[in-house]
Amino acid sequence: MTALLEHTNFTVSDPAATAAWMEKLFGWHVRWQGEAISGGHTVHVGSQSQYLALYTPPGATGAATDSYARIAGLNHIAVVVDDLDATEAAIAAHGFKTGKHADYEPGRRFYFHDDDGIEYEVVSYA
Repeated sequence: MTALLEHTNFTVSDPAATAAWMEKLFGWHVRWQGEAISGGHTVHVGSQSQYLALYTPPGATGAATDSYARIAGLNHIAVVVDDLDATEAAIAAHGFKTGKHADYEPGRRFYFHDDDGIEYEVVSYA
């Protein structure tokens, strides 16, 4: 049996704003958006076969805490790109600070945090 990851659902402060920078920086598109459970709002952004469900509940407040020290914490989301250097330049031009660069098998990578404090890993196997 083989399983493929279809989507991940996580909470952000502004799903439309997060989806917009993901479209710009990763070349993804909004697949769907609308009302979600308990009156919240969700935007699905990604490719035809995989996506991220960006959710915000009504009245969402609070900043992220250290996810690595919390059970059920979201530690980071990783995306694979063809051109790591061009992607990093676009991410930096957008205003996100990149860091934690690493070059080890099987690929090169770096990390950045978005405006909600969510960590992203960007990796290339090229």
